[in-house]
Amino acid sequence: MNEGRHLWRQFGSMALLLVAAPLAAQMPPPVMLVTIPTAGTLARGEYEVELLMQTNGGVLGRLAVGFTDRFTIGMSYGVSEFIGDGQPRLNRLVPEAQIKYRLYDETLTLPAISLGIDSQGRGTFWEQEVGLDSAGAPRIIMERYDVKAIGAYLVASKNWKVLGNLGSHIGISKNFMEQDSDDDLNLFFGFDMEISPTITAFLEYNAALDDNNNNDDDIRDLKLTVGDGIGYLNGGLRLAMAPGLYMEFDFVDILLNKGQVKNFSRELKVNFLTFF
Repeated sequence: MNEGRHLWRQFGSMALLLVAAPLAAQMPPPVMLVTIPTAGTLARGEYEVELLMQTNGGVLGRLAVGFTDRFTIGMSYGVSEFIGDGQPRLNRLVPEAQIKYRLYDETLTLPAISLGIDSQGRGTFWEQEVGLDSAGAPRIIMERYDVKAIGAYLVASKNWKVLGNLGSHIGISKNFMEQDSDDDLNLFFGFDMEISPTITAFLEYNAALDDNNNNDDDIRDLKLTVGDGIGYLNGGLRLAMAPGLYMEFDFVDILLNKGQVKNFSRELKVNFLTFF
C-alpha cells in the first residue's frame, strides 16, 4: 500500500513538472513588437537585455530597466557589418535612448496609453551631404538610419481573449532626431497573438509617412535604402526557451519598401528578462 502511494506521488510530481515547465517560461506582455512600441512597460525592478542581429551583419544591443511599474528607460548601441568580412563601424558615437511612461492602465473597456521616445532606427546610420545649392552649399543633409526611428510617440494597446490573448496596438509618432527631406507625422499599428503559453506571433505595419518623400535623384544616386512610400510590414515569432529567456525570428520589410533591396530581411533577436 505504501509503495503504491509512493508511485502515485512520483507520478503526480512528474505531471506537475510537465505542466509547470512551460508555464514557468511563458511570455510576458510585449513592450515592443518587431520594431514598434506597445503601451506595455517593464515592472519596477525588472530589466531586459536584448541582442538583435540584423541586416548586413549589423548587431544592436539594448538594455531597458523598469524604474516603476509605469516608467521604463533604456539605451541601445549598434555596430554595422559586425558579422561578415566588411569593415565594422559604429552607427553613432553616443547610445540611442528609449523612454516610456504609461499614462493610463488598460480597463475592460479602455486601452492602456503610453507616451515615449525611441531614437533607435534600424540598419546603417548614414551621414551624407547630398547635392549643392547655387552658392555651393549642401542642399540636403542626410543624417538617418535606413529605417528611421519611431521618435516621440503616443501609443494605445488593448488585449482581447480570442483563442488565447490577442493584443492590438496603434500609435502616432514624430521623428525629430534624424535629418532628410521628409519630417511628416507617422502612424503605426500592430498585433500580438498568443499561439501557446510559450509562443507568440507578431504582425505590424509602420506607415513610414516620414520617409515617403525621399525620391530626390541625388539621394537615389547614393544608393541609400530610403523608403519607397509603401510603408514597412513586419512579422515575427517569439519563443520562450527558458524562464526569462526568449528567442525571436523576425521578417522585416515584407513589402520591400526600402529602395535598392530585392528580398525582405531575416533577423534574429534574443531577449533576457529578469529582476534585480
